[in-house]
Amino acid sequence: MAGQSNDCNPDRPAIWLCHQINRNLSQAPAWMTADEGETLARLEGPRRQEYLTSRWLIRQALARASGEAPTSCHPIPGRPVASASPQGWHLSLSHSQGLAACATSRTALGIDLEPSQRRPDWARVTTRWFTPVEQEWLLKADDPFSFLKTWTLKEAWLKATGRGIAGNLQTLEVRKNFELYGDQPDRHWQASCLYAEGFLVTLVYPCDGNPDNTSPWPEITLLEPPPDDYNLEPAPSLDLTWEPLFHRLIRARP
Repeated sequence: MAGQSNDCNPDRPAIWLCHQINRNLSQAPAWMTADEGETLARLEGPRRQEYLTSRWLIRQALARASGEAPTSCHPIPGRPVASASPQGWHLSLSHSQGLAACATSRTALGIDLEPSQRRPDWARVTTRWFTPVEQEWLLKADDPFSFLKTWTLKEAWLKATGRGIAGNLQTLEVRKNFELYGDQPDRHWQASCLYAEGFLVTLVYPCDGNPDNTSPWPEITLLEPPPDDYNLEPAPSLDLTWEPLFHRLIRARP
């Protein structure tokens, strides 16, 4: 599937991707908020470049989603889970090995990405942190790619529901064939997992009022990387071909 859009439908969640540039700045850009500048000052090397790229991407994503100028957009202080300007937008951020992702929506959501070729000590993680049902099918399948899909699902779920990893990895159970069961019975959720730019990208978001899983896939756009000075001129879209992996409801866990 190919995705290249200049406008975002506010009724659909959207995923915005960009590649990190290996370019540092001695001082925080003028568009950064005071708390972002303080955070940047504590960072060095690749983490500093990653932070610059992700904060630039947040503003580009909010601008494309809302129609505002990038210079008018910024997240709330601290963890960027919502916009301060323009108000009313929820955010989720993920970055790994040179690729950054920002998801935007009018409702809470969570995104996670992982390089598809990553080979962590997945069997140990599965045995230590996953449910018995997950351990049974994942260890039998002996497939690191299935583990990565499961891991990104759990990470995105915890971001969407506003929780950390500690003590919460089992609140979403991923069963064989990626049947999903969560601990949020009062709300309908769904998950979309896709392959793009060599990465697994997973988004979890509500489907309130549409629990039959007929909603379309999230919009996905690859933006041109930041310029060397990280200025906030609107970033053009690049051609992007992505592969859908699965689009599932998250049912209430029995």
